[in-house]
Amino acid sequence: MPVNCKAAVALGNGNFTIEDIVVNEPHADEVLVAIKAAGLCHTDYDSLNWGKPLILGHEGAGIVQAVGRDVKDIQVGDSVILNWATPCYNCFQCNSGNQHLCENNSPVVAGSNGYTEGHAHLGGSLWNGNPIERSFNIGTLSEYTLVKSSAVVKNLSAGMSFASASIISCGIMTGYGSVVNSAKVKPNSSVVVLGTGGVGLSVIQGAKLSKASMIIAIDINEHRLDMAKEFGATNVILAAKEDKGLLKAAEAVKSLTEGRGADYAFECTAVPELGAAPLAMVRNAGTAVQVSGIEQEITVDMNLFEWDKIYMNPLYGGCKPQEDFPKIIEYYESGELRLDEMITQTYTLHQLQDAFDDMLAGKNAKGVILFD
Repeated sequence: MPVNCKAAVALGNGNFTIEDIVVNEPHADEVLVAIKAAGLCHTDYDSLNWGKPLILGHEGAGIVQAVGRDVKDIQVGDSVILNWATPCYNCFQCNSGNQHLCENNSPVVAGSNGYTEGHAHLGGSLWNGNPIERSFNIGTLSEYTLVKSSAVVKNLSAGMSFASASIISCGIMTGYGSVVNSAKVKPNSSVVVLGTGGVGLSVIQGAKLSKASMIIAIDINEHRLDMAKEFGATNVILAAKEDKGLLKAAEAVKSLTEGRGADYAFECTAVPELGAAPLAMVRNAGTAVQVSGIEQEITVDMNLFEWDKIYMNPLYGGCKPQEDFPKIIEYYESGELRLDEMITQTYTLHQLQDAFDDMLAGKNAKGVILFD
């Protein structure tokens, strides 16, 4: 039977509204999930201006309510974490180990159809009687959502709250995975993290798990730098807003790294003007990683590439959901990765504007919407 519920609907013009929607029952390879918690990040705010109505949210955790006839490994009552990199397991990229770049299901990879013909994408939810898309094909800022079975991962941790589970969906995975899967940070290396919000703190934790010997956090927010130290930063640099390209901060990094620069630097600010900043932080033959998904056109001084530097722009931390999520859960259960402490504030769905305001003001590492 279809389910009537509340959801946050982006109007495409910078605004959103809390609306009644209808979520249909699952088709053969689909799963109906009652969302219990949904994390927020800047992409959710950006999606308010994507020029079309859609159900907001791309981080979430909940309980399976119904499954399609072909779903074998997920059962009603399972606690699950949603992921927006929904692999098909059959395309060239999935078979090459790049499930996050799926050529059939990805909502962001050029050339992918994003399963736009799929039931869950266009027919799964109705608003005012008409089909409505979900953000990143999962739309987690809704009491219920209908997704492909490959968009959920079982959460086998009995002690993890839904709030903590929800932020694994993107923010934690993106930061952790960029370190572990993409850059493959080596033990005893030096790491710089530009921007210490939720993703930046996840990079710091990934670097700590990788046994980096020096983790340098850079931010313009002194409170966030205090948090960075709590999550594993060994050194902090308070940057100035007027420091163009963070070149002065880069000099401070060099002074901490015997004058040569760090082995790795990760940009986590989502500020287009800082897209090339990690190049200024790394040594010759170092690795600069642009984590936050900057897509705007920027000007880059090619001198920053000298010499033999590597610049990476990974998607979703190279996520393989069925492999990476369980690893993150194991690190959480062993106490090596902190999730509960990442959540600064929780909100109800009707407090979504407050949650956005606090996020934009830099008050939260992660804000989470809780559902009854």
